[in-house]
Amino acid sequence: MPEHLAGERAAVRAAARRRARGSGGSGAGASAGASLLEFDRTFGSRLLAGADEAGRGCLAGPLVAAAVLLDCERLAAAPLGELAALDDSKRHTARSRERLLPLILRSAVRVSVVSRSAASIDRAGLHRTNLSALRDALRSVVDGAPEQPVCLVDGFQLDGLAPPHTALVGGDGRSAAIAAASIVAKVTRDRAMAHAEAAHPGWGFARHVGYATAEHRSAIERLGVSPLHRMSFRSSAYSG
Repeated sequence: MPEHLAGERAAVRAAARRRARGSGGSGAGASAGASLLEFDRTFGSRLLAGADEAGRGCLAGPLVAAAVLLDCERLAAAPLGELAALDDSKRHTARSRERLLPLILRSAVRVSVVSRSAASIDRAGLHRTNLSALRDALRSVVDGAPEQPVCLVDGFQLDGLAPPHTALVGGDGRSAAIAAASIVAKVTRDRAMAHAEAAHPGWGFARHVGYATAEHRSAIERLGVSPLHRMSFRSSAYSG
């Protein structure tokens, strides 16, 4: 294993142990955002980039990957304010994600968003599309940075064209940079699906954003598929 990756993974394990020790007791203590930022600071780098995606498991709509580059030292030197609520996007409501998005955009050094259409997913396959989108988003925030950032990716090891990185399982609930990326990706994708509702009425895209809900399955039974549906998916929703 390359020395720099071995060092990053050791830092991940050490930070996880410290966070586990600090999570016991009454539950009082640092905010979620402060804890996630402290985890990122354990890597010992001023700049840290995180990447995550939204929409991987949907029947319809794009897959959206985002990467966020943070200056950990600058963020640690000032009160977090509302950014103290930063956490995995799945732990937030749509309203709170929308509230956090502009705070993330103002606080980040760089932010990148990459979108892959349903047609792209059908051509290349979901897994390959997901990895390439994460890679491209991460490269966009890292290339040209004043110093080499530590890079974390939520759950996936990317190919050799990606910057050196660590795949962090459950990273959106552990790293501030990945959590920020998860919110950017989720809000961007949800907004796109809300716009898709106007172009493709009847499927309820603004409500279920492409996931295989009962409402979505019922709409497919009534209307068939739209240009946004991923036909490469082997879903029982398409067999009616």
